[in-house]
Amino acid sequence: MNVLLINPARVQTHNGNRTTAERWAGILDKLGHQVQMSHEWPGPTETKHNLLITLHARRSFPTLERFHHAHPDIPIIVALTGTDIYQDIESSQEAKKSLEIASRLVVLQPCAVDALPAHLRSKCRVIYQSAEPAGQPDRPESKVFRVCVLAHLRAVKDPLRAAYAARELPADSQVQIAHAGGILDAELAREAEAEQRRNPRYLWLGDLSHERALRLLAGSHLLALTSVLEGGANVVSEAIAAGVPVVSSSIPGSIGILGQDYPGYFPAGDTHALSHLIQQVERDSTLYGDLTKRIHDLKPLVNPQRERESWSTLLAEVGRISVTA
Repeated sequence: MNVLLINPARVQTHNGNRTTAERWAGILDKLGHQVQMSHEWPGPTETKHNLLITLHARRSFPTLERFHHAHPDIPIIVALTGTDIYQDIESSQEAKKSLEIASRLVVLQPCAVDALPAHLRSKCRVIYQSAEPAGQPDRPESKVFRVCVLAHLRAVKDPLRAAYAARELPADSQVQIAHAGGILDAELAREAEAEQRRNPRYLWLGDLSHERALRLLAGSHLLALTSVLEGGANVVSEAIAAGVPVVSSSIPGSIGILGQDYPGYFPAGDTHALSHLIQQVERDSTLYGDLTKRIHDLKPLVNPQRERESWSTLLAEVGRISVTA
C-alpha cells in the first residue's frame, strides 16, 4: 500500500507521538509498504496514496476531512492519543467527526476501547507499543536510588510531581529524581529550575536525545510516570523492555498496560501518596522484587514482532475494504 502517515505536531521536540509515528513508519516499511510522513496532507499530488493513517483525532481533523472529501473510498486509520480518548471526544466536535469518518481506530491499550462510544468499538483495534532495550545503561553513583522521570514540561504530564514527592522523603533516603524533558511550558521550566535549586534530590537534565533518555532509564532503579492522562505511554513500554519497575498514577492509560492489580499505582496528583510509594519501593525488597517480576512478565507485550504482526493484520483488513482509485 502507499501510505500517508500524519503526525500533526510541527514541534521538533522528540515527544511520544513522534516516537510512535517514526516507529510505525519503520514497521510499515519493513512490511513492504511505501510510507510518506507529514504533518498534513498537501493535497492532490502525483503520488497516489491508498491509505491514510493519522495520529490525534482532533488535531488531524483538517487533513482527515480534506482527504476524505477528495477520496471518500480510501480507508483512513485514526490512532487515538490520550487527549483524544480522555478529553477531546467528550468536548470536541472535530474529534467526534474524525471517529465517525475513520475506517478503523487504533488505541494503545484495552482500557481505551471502553472509553469510546459503544457504536464505534467494533472498528477499534488495540496495538500495544513495542520497545527494545537501550544500549549501555547510564548507571547512577553508588548508593543512589535513581527514580527516572521522562516527561516534557507540559501540565498534562504533571512533570514535577516526583520532585515534590522527594521533598517528603526521610533524610536517610538515597532517592534521586533524574528528570529528562524538554520545555513546552515556560512557566513549568521556571518551576523546574527553581525546584532544582532548592531540592537536592531533584536533577533536571533538559531535553535529552531519545537514545540518551533510554540509557538513563535503563540505568535507573525505578520509572515514575506522573501524568494526569495518557493514551498508553511509550515510556512504560520502554521501561518494560529495559526491565525497570514502574510507579504510575492510577490512570487508564497505565492500567491498560500494567494491569488492574499492579501494585505500583498512586492517585494522580497526590504528592504524599507518591512519596510514600517511592519510600516503600526503595526500602521494601519484597515489593521491589514483585514490581520487577511483573515488569519482566509483561515483556512479551512489548515485543516488536507482536506490534509488527498487529499492523500486518490491520493493514490486510483495511486492504480488503480499500477501493483502488
